[in-house]
Amino acid sequence: MQLTVHTDYALRVLLYLAHFPDRQVTTSEIGAAYGISKNHLVRVVQTLATAGFVKVTAGRFGGVRLTRTPESIRLGEVVKATEASFRLVECHDLANNTCPIVPVCGLKTMLDGALAAFLLELEQHTLADLVKPKSRSKFVRLVSG
Repeated sequence: MQLTVHTDYALRVLLYLAHFPDRQVTTSEIGAAYGISKNHLVRVVQTLATAGFVKVTAGRFGGVRLTRTPESIRLGEVVKATEASFRLVECHDLANNTCPIVPVCGLKTMLDGALAAFLLELEQHTLADLVKPKSRSKFVRLVSG
């Protein structure tokens, strides 16, 4: 399984914001830190805002900040909100499935279980688990270039 770039960037945005909880951060700043285009980040931030993870303030002195504490943001929740589809194989898409062996194939059931275990594992962890006080200064150095 591979997460989309959109989800990857969403997790990076949340990590960045969690390291700078005392101020608003611009998408330009995040983009510069990670080498991601501002246009792409705007879409990611909009997804995060719609899901209630961040608040966006427009204007010259605007920016982005977390709406919840890192302890209350479960990683599974973020992945579920940012992944467009969890269609691992064709038979997960009932409307477009053309696989002739679906009635006798056990693969879909196994993959369903694997996906459930993956999401359950992510639900066990929060953004705070990724943002440790000891690593904050190192993180800031790395993203400050």
